[in-house]
Amino acid sequence: MKVIHSDGSIGCCEGEEQLQVLRHSAAHLLAQAILRLWPDASIAGSGVSTDGFYCDADPGSAVIRESDLVRIEEEIRSIAGENLPFRPFALPVQEAWSLLAQHSGTYLPPELSSANGTVTLFRQGEHIELCSGPHIACTKALKAFRLTGLSGAYWQNDSSNKMLARISGTAFVSVAELDAFLEARKAAALRDHRRIGREMGLFQLFDEGTGFPFLLPNGVTLRNTLLDYWRALHRQNGYREISTPIVLHKSLWQTSGHWEHYRETMYTTLIDGEDHCIKPMSCPGGILIYRSRPHSYRELPIRLAELGLVHRNELRGTLHGLFRVRCFTQDDAHIFMRRDQIADELAAVIRLIHQVYADFGFPCRLELSTRPENSMGSDEDWQLATDGLRSALDAQGLAYEINEGDGAFYGPKIDFHLQDSLGRSWQCGTVQLDFQLPQNFGLSYVDEQGLPQQPIMLHRVCFGSVERFIGILTEHYAGRFPLWLAPVQAKVLTVSEKSAGYARLVYETLCRAGIRCEIDTRNEKIGYMIRESQFAERIPCMLIVGEKEMQNGTVSLRSRDDGSIGEMTPEELIRYIRSAGAIPHMQA
Repeated sequence: MKVIHSDGSIGCCEGEEQLQVLRHSAAHLLAQAILRLWPDASIAGSGVSTDGFYCDADPGSAVIRESDLVRIEEEIRSIAGENLPFRPFALPVQEAWSLLAQHSGTYLPPELSSANGTVTLFRQGEHIELCSGPHIACTKALKAFRLTGLSGAYWQNDSSNKMLARISGTAFVSVAELDAFLEARKAAALRDHRRIGREMGLFQLFDEGTGFPFLLPNGVTLRNTLLDYWRALHRQNGYREISTPIVLHKSLWQTSGHWEHYRETMYTTLIDGEDHCIKPMSCPGGILIYRSRPHSYRELPIRLAELGLVHRNELRGTLHGLFRVRCFTQDDAHIFMRRDQIADELAAVIRLIHQVYADFGFPCRLELSTRPENSMGSDEDWQLATDGLRSALDAQGLAYEINEGDGAFYGPKIDFHLQDSLGRSWQCGTVQLDFQLPQNFGLSYVDEQGLPQQPIMLHRVCFGSVERFIGILTEHYAGRFPLWLAPVQAKVLTVSEKSAGYARLVYETLCRAGIRCEIDTRNEKIGYMIRESQFAERIPCMLIVGEKEMQNGTVSLRSRDDGSIGEMTPEELIRYIRSAGAIPHMQA
């Protein structure tokens, strides 16, 4: 594909670069279409997103609605059909500022007002944007695109600014690629955890608590089953569970560095006239527990695990079901160790996280994220920590990518990106090697010579956020959770009132045996109740009880996934469910 650079030269690109240039150019056409349809609108920015492009606009006194996306898309097609060339040009900063203010409004980068020299702009037809390119040579090169949604976004991600209309879209080189993307998107919509969550009674979102999900009875059962699995696995791997307070004094967060590096996302409150913070993460609390008594080198490593409820002040426009919330449970763990234990502990943690994803059927890829700009600590410590993570990955022969500058402010990290049944990638697990917080808090242990030494700290999560992981699992399984994880494992369905008494005895027998069971004695046709249980409620085992089963002292088992299994006694059924529905790692 031909592209034009900021100096006016023509070049070619292909692969991922070609896709990025195409989508970047599509964002310019989207901005142009908005200004044609709403001449009084202001463009606040446009760019490339993970799987497409977007434009943020202030429509002024008008309102942009979902129904407007069709005509915006038609206007983009019209612009593409005009075959307008992209033309770069340079202007002194102040002239550029004035031109852009007249053309697309006052949403201009603040740094531009005080800059010197010249800047590059691109024009296609009447539309002008501040941009360094490159772009497609002409607008007709944009052929395969689709607008995908309308949402809100704050100017410069600052909630004190006005909410803007964010229009999103996607573009591909070929129509076939676009069609494949839209089919995948349709499949994902059918698995939307928000819809399935309502149908299965997992969770609810209320305006009275924006970003704070409410778990319903089935959701709590699902969560508790996940946590039973998590606890069993961690006990087997030498972790001890702790619990730390949700609210802690501001001074703790100043010492940890979170107040300086993370303040914008933290909730605060006054207690006894002094600032306290609602914890956005659990590590400082775990550090206080470690620091509460002396330690010998013989005790290390100390592995402390916590299911910590944390709160983060996420922007309203970014909230999405269980995937992005303001309150969630983090399956945190902190390992305090000697330097000579780093390699073994890293290897064990990597194996543990791989085990978790294997148990749920997730393949995963790894990224090594290095030092960010706003980090704390010495170059030497950062190099040691980064080399330690790299060595652990290399020692296990694991493939990984380098993600430059995306580490935590206190240390580099390994991120685990799992892949779900639709091929989508989710970053969940992470391992962070930390030399800084033990130093900030003055942590120590006594070595073989009786001298104080500073331990190394390892932070890690498997699920990341328990609530988000539930959302991912819901979409991964399309709500058809495996038997061990299903909120309701079995449902007793009565054919008629005559068998209702026997059905209740079966139901009570299963409940006493620890089977998560429900009963339906409504005066409905059995076919309707089976379909409702199998497809809407997604229950793994449907137990049909009629006069024949009552006489035989059995139930007819119908599997959600395998169809009719046949008749079983309640005792045989209990053994079947216990065997097929065993929680991984619980047998130890």
